[in-house]
Amino acid sequence: MAADNAGMLSKIPGMAYIGLVLTPLFWAGNAVVARATVEHIPPLSMSFWRWVIALALILPFGLPGLWRHRQVIRQHLVTLLVLATFSVAAFNSLLYYAAMTTTATNIALINSTIPIFVALLAWLLLGERTRPVQALGIGLAIVGILIVIGRGDLRIIAQLQAQPGDLIMVAAVFSWGVFSVLLRKHVVPLPALTFLTAQILLGTLVILPFYLGDLLWFSGGFELSGSTALPLAFFAIFPGILAYAFWNHAVHEIGPANAAIFMYLTPVFASILAILFLGESLGLYHLFGALLILAGLLLATRVGRRPPVYQK
Repeated sequence: MAADNAGMLSKIPGMAYIGLVLTPLFWAGNAVVARATVEHIPPLSMSFWRWVIALALILPFGLPGLWRHRQVIRQHLVTLLVLATFSVAAFNSLLYYAAMTTTATNIALINSTIPIFVALLAWLLLGERTRPVQALGIGLAIVGILIVIGRGDLRIIAQLQAQPGDLIMVAAVFSWGVFSVLLRKHVVPLPALTFLTAQILLGTLVILPFYLGDLLWFSGGFELSGSTALPLAFFAIFPGILAYAFWNHAVHEIGPANAAIFMYLTPVFASILAILFLGESLGLYHLFGALLILAGLLLATRVGRRPPVYQK
């Protein structure tokens, strides 16, 4: 969406950097608001209705592109469907399931390791060369993740006593890593806005049968009220559409390497918001794990590795 947004956003002085501060704030808010509302809105309901609202907001702008590029969409439909499954459908649904049994701080810390999983999967699936310094960074970040999951006691990992939400969040990050690698391998020649609209539309359709099954046989859905409608609107507008627009505009203006540095603000914002609004507390293992993850990210992404486009 970088080119689509460039005209409007570029008119605001410093908008690239303003957007790069707001984007990790919105991503952090996604974890915090999910943790605060998951007891009132089932995870699949949260994921499904977030994207229904986002689709309703973006469709008036994206529909002309869908029609104009319908032949390309038809030719690449399977690829688009697979990409939407791993990103829009799986990543967000798993993140909201993780919020049931782990903290917003842990979600944000594990989520910040997406570039590590992308680099690892690119090496495993695409055969991309990994330099020793990048391998060291991947190793440090993985140790940091294990410290966070094990709450500072690696015996918890060895005894398989980790919180389910932490493991689900690792699965979510893995899902986004697969999406990013497949996106790199199977390029779909669509404008950014058209691609995003197609992804949201297809991802929502993928979630639909699971949402209906959960609604009928498990969770029973939720009661629509101000306290449930506002979080859903937040998910759709802020970590969804606005964060995507800000991120891509910034990449267009200052480059992917400079923009990627601001990703590291996500766990910082999430920790502050979680302490202020959820009463969560930070342990020494959070700080130690975060330092290892940060060191790993800096090493693994410093050698010209281009970060994926994020669509949280």
